[in-house]
Amino acid sequence: MTRQVRDANGRLWTLDGQLEWRTPATEDDFEHDVAAGIAPGVIMIVLIVTLGVVLVSWMPADVVVPGWLILILLLVFLFFPARWALRRPWTLTAETGDGEEEDGEPVERWVGTVRGYFAARGEIAKIAKDLQQDAQPSWEGVLKPIE
Repeated sequence: MTRQVRDANGRLWTLDGQLEWRTPATEDDFEHDVAAGIAPGVIMIVLIVTLGVVLVSWMPADVVVPGWLILILLLVFLFFPARWALRRPWTLTAETGDGEEEDGEPVERWVGTVRGYFAARGEIAKIAKDLQQDAQPSWEGVLKPIE
C-alpha cells in the first residue's frame, strides 16, 4: 500500500504500509517475547483434522447432515485464520527526499506500527491529511521520526 502526497511546503512524501508476518519485538514486549515457533499451530491443526475425520467416520450411514450445519461449521473453522490475517501488524513509513539534501531540506523518515489492515489504511489517510495541512506527520500519531 503505497501513496504519494505533496505537503504544505511542496515536498513530495511517499507513504508506505508493509505487512509484517511476525510481530516486531519492542522494548515493552521483551518479557513476553517467547515464541514457541509453528509447532503448537501445526499440532492444533493436526488434532482438529483428526477429530473431524473420526467424527465423520463414526457417523451412522442413515444420518443426514443439513447443508446449513456444514456451512456454519466451515465459517466457525475459518473465523480464526481470517481474524489472524486481518490483525497482522503493519509497518507504516513516511519518507521525503531522495537520499541527498533537496533545496536545503534534509531527508526525513518517520516509522510506526499499527495492527490490522483497516487500521493501517485509516492511519495512512490520516497521515496524508496531516502532511497536506502541517507539512509533517502529527506528533500524536503512530509515526515517530527516525534519524
